[in-house]
Amino acid sequence: MFRTALRNVLAHKARLLMTVLAVTLGVAFVSGTLVFTDTLNKALSGQSAKSFDGVAVSVTSSGQTRDEDGRKEGEPGIGQQTLDRVKGVKGVDTVSGRVSGFAGVGDEKGKLIGSGWSNRGANFAPVKDGKDPRYTFTDGAGPAAADQIALDRATAKQGGYEVGDTVRVATNGPVKEYALKGVFTTEDGSVNAGGSLVLFDTAVAQQLYLQPGYYQELLVSAQKGASADRLLADIEPLIDSTTTKAQTGAALAAEQAKAIEREMSGFSTALLIFAGISLFVGVFLIYNTFTMLVAQRTKELALLRAVGAKRGQVMRSVLAEAGLVGVISATIGLVSGIGLAVGMRVLMNVLDAKIPAGELVIAPGTIVSALVVGLVVTVLAALVPAWRTGRIPPVAAMGSAHLPASAKSLMLRNIFGILLGLAGFGITFLGVSMASDGRYVVAAGGFFLMLALIVLLPLLSRPVIAAVRPVLERVFGVPGKLAAQNAVRNPRRTAVTAASLAIGLTLVTSMSVLGITLGKAVDRMSTDKLKADYKVSMSGGMGGLDPSVTETLAKAPGIKAVSPQTAGYVKVGEDFRSVSGVNPASIGDMLNIQVVGGSLDSLARGEIAVAQKTAASQNLSVGAVLPVQYDDGSKGELKVGAVYKELEGLLSPYVIDDAVLRAHSEDPYLPEVYVNTTGGDSKAGQAAVIDALGKNPAITVATQQDIRNEMGGMINLSLNIMYGLLSMALIISVLGVVNTLAMSVFERTQEIGMLRAVGLDRGRVKNMIRLESVVISLFGAVLGVAIGVFLAWAGGTTFRKSVPGYELILPYDRIGVFLLSAALVGVLAAMWPARSAARLNMLTAIKTE
Repeated sequence: MFRTALRNVLAHKARLLMTVLAVTLGVAFVSGTLVFTDTLNKALSGQSAKSFDGVAVSVTSSGQTRDEDGRKEGEPGIGQQTLDRVKGVKGVDTVSGRVSGFAGVGDEKGKLIGSGWSNRGANFAPVKDGKDPRYTFTDGAGPAAADQIALDRATAKQGGYEVGDTVRVATNGPVKEYALKGVFTTEDGSVNAGGSLVLFDTAVAQQLYLQPGYYQELLVSAQKGASADRLLADIEPLIDSTTTKAQTGAALAAEQAKAIEREMSGFSTALLIFAGISLFVGVFLIYNTFTMLVAQRTKELALLRAVGAKRGQVMRSVLAEAGLVGVISATIGLVSGIGLAVGMRVLMNVLDAKIPAGELVIAPGTIVSALVVGLVVTVLAALVPAWRTGRIPPVAAMGSAHLPASAKSLMLRNIFGILLGLAGFGITFLGVSMASDGRYVVAAGGFFLMLALIVLLPLLSRPVIAAVRPVLERVFGVPGKLAAQNAVRNPRRTAVTAASLAIGLTLVTSMSVLGITLGKAVDRMSTDKLKADYKVSMSGGMGGLDPSVTETLAKAPGIKAVSPQTAGYVKVGEDFRSVSGVNPASIGDMLNIQVVGGSLDSLARGEIAVAQKTAASQNLSVGAVLPVQYDDGSKGELKVGAVYKELEGLLSPYVIDDAVLRAHSEDPYLPEVYVNTTGGDSKAGQAAVIDALGKNPAITVATQQDIRNEMGGMINLSLNIMYGLLSMALIISVLGVVNTLAMSVFERTQEIGMLRAVGLDRGRVKNMIRLESVVISLFGAVLGVAIGVFLAWAGGTTFRKSVPGYELILPYDRIGVFLLSAALVGVLAAMWPARSAARLNMLTAIKTE
C-alpha cells in the first residue's frame, strides 16, 4: 500500500502542486520566524555580553525611596564615598562610576540623528592611562572639560562632524554648544539600535542627569586571579541594600540575555500566531485537494477493496500520500524559511535597523518543529477524506465516479453549525454586556462565529449564489448561468474554497474597522478638546521638558500665551492621585474645558479643580475643602473652586496652579507645554516657537493637524503591518481557488467537451470559469466582511468607557477595496484553469470518463 501511495503521489504531482505550495508557505513562515528570532536573540545577547567584558561586579542604584508619608528619603544615587570604599576592596583593579540620560544631536538640517528613544548621553570615565574601557577612540580623545564632548562614529559621520567642530547638543531644555573632542566606537546597545551616544565630562553628566557627586552605576574590574564572587561578597556590606543592588558581571549579562529572550519570545509569538492563521487557511486547500482526488479515484480505490485491501489499508494509503506530501512540503518550507530569515535580516540592515553581526542560528528544535508542523497539518487535513475512502463499499464505488454527501450528513452538519452560531452570538453579546471586562469574551464569541461560518457555508452557498444568479444571466448570458450552477453544484467544495477567503477577510475587516474607529475617537478626544495653536513636547516620548522651556517661551517675541501641563501627585486620603499643574490665566484658551460648576479663575487663588466623575465618587462639590499631602511631604487644604468634565489624556482628575505644584515638587515632570501665538496657527508662528527654543532637534512643536497626522500614521502603520502578516494567508486562499478550479476542470472534462460541441466557444468557456471563480471569491469575501464588521462593533463596545466619544465608523472605501480585491483574486485565480478548459480538444474531452 505504501508503494501505491508513492505511485499516486508521483502520478498526481501536478494536482498536488498547490497543496505543496500552501504547506510550504506556512512552514516557511514558521521556520523563518524561529530562525530569525533565534538569530536575533543570540546576536543581541552576544552584543550585550560584550558590553560587560571585563566587568567583575556591577553595583546599580534604584534612586531615592519614599517614606510612609510620601517624602523622598535616601541618596539619589551612589555617592563618591561609596565608590572610594569599593575601590579599596582587596582584589579590585578599577572602579568606574556611570551616569546617563537623554541627549540628542542634530544633523546639518537640524533634524535629530537617531530614533529618539535610543539617543543617549553618558559620562566619559577614564580609569587607566586616561582611557575608558567601554569606548575605543578612532579619532581624538575623551572629553576633559565642561565644554567638550565625544560622539559615536556613526553619529559623527551622519552629522558630518569632525574633531574640533562645534556640536549643538539637545537635552530636555535649551540647546547647548560643545566642542567635539573625539570620535569612538562602542558595543553600547543604544548605538547599535540606531541611536546616538554623546559622552560628557563626568561632572557635566552628573549635573544633567542626577546630582553632582552621584552615580547611577559602578562597574568594577578585578585584578588578575581575583574571584568575582569573592569581590561581590566583600562589596555587598559596603552598600545600602535598600536602594542599591550588586551582582557579578556574568550574572548581569545572564539577566540581560533573559530579558532579551523574553522580548524575542513575545515578538516570535506574535509572528507565529499569523503563521498559524496561514496554516489554518491551508488546511482547507489540503482538505479540498484530497477530497477531490479521492472522488476522482473512486473506481481505483474500489478495485483495491475488491482485490482484498481492507478499509484501514485504503485509509492508511491516503494518509501515507498526505504524509509524503507533508514531509516534502515541510522540507522545502524549512529551506525557504531559512532563506526568508536571511532576507529579513538583510532587509532590516537595508532599513538601517542595525542588526548586530552574528551567525545564522538553525536550532534542532526549529528543524523538528518545521517537519512536525508540515506533517501534522497535512495529515490532519486529509484525515476526513481518508476516513470517507475507507467507508466506500466496493460495489457502490465501482458503479459511480462521484458520490455526493448524503442528505443526512449535510443535515447533521447544518444543525451543528447552527448550534455553533447560536453559541457564538450568545457569547459575543455576553461580552458586549460586560463592557470593558468583556474583550476576551467577545474574542471567544468571534472564534465560535468563525467556526459556525465554516460549518454553515454549504448551507449558505445556495441561497446567496441563487440571489446573484439572475444578474449573472442577464449580464453574461449562458456563461453566467453555467457559472452560477457550477458554483453550487458541490456546496461542500464551494464552502471549503470560500472559507479560506472568509477567514482572512473577517480578520482584516474587523481589525480595520476597529482600528480606524478607535483612531478617529482618540483623534477627536485629543484635537477637539485642544484649542492651543501648538503643543510642545519631547520627540518620540523621550521624557519630560525642562521647566525652563515654559519661562523661555513666555518671554519670546510673537508668543501670546503659554501654559505648562506639569504632571505630579498628591496624596488624598490613603491614595496618591495624579494632578496637573497649569497656568490659570491661559489654560482656558488652550483646552476646551467644560466647567459644570464654579470657575477656572479660582485656580489663580490657589484653589483646585476636580473632574466631574472624581468629584462624584468622593462627594466633592464647589466650596468643599480637600485635605492633601504634596510630593515633598508637606500637607495642606485645597478648596474646590471648579468642577469640569473629564479630559482624559489631556488633564488629570485634579488641576491646580503650576506654581503651587512646582513649589511642592522636588523634580517636577513636564510632558508638554501649550502655546498660542499672536498670528495663530501659521508657519511664521511655528517658526517663532522653534526659534525661541533654540531650534532644539529633540523638541517637537506640533500643530493640531500634526497631532492628527501622527495619530493617523500610527493607525495606518499598525494596519499595514497586520495586512502584511495576513498576506500569507490570503496568498494561500488564492492558491485554494486556483486548485479547486483546476481540479474541477479536470473533473468536468467530458462536460466541457459537450458544451463546446453544442456551440459554446472558447471565449465563453473562459468566461464561465472566470465567473465561477469570481462568484466563489465574492461569496467568501462578503460573508467575511459581514462577520468582520459585526465583530468590530462588538469589540468596539468594550472600549466605550475608556475612549470617550467612541462611535463606530465603517470605512466604506477600504471595504470596497477588500471586495474588489476579492473579485480580482477570482479573475487571477481562474487564468490557468480557464485557459486549460478552453484549450481542451472536444472529441478527446467527450471520450473522457
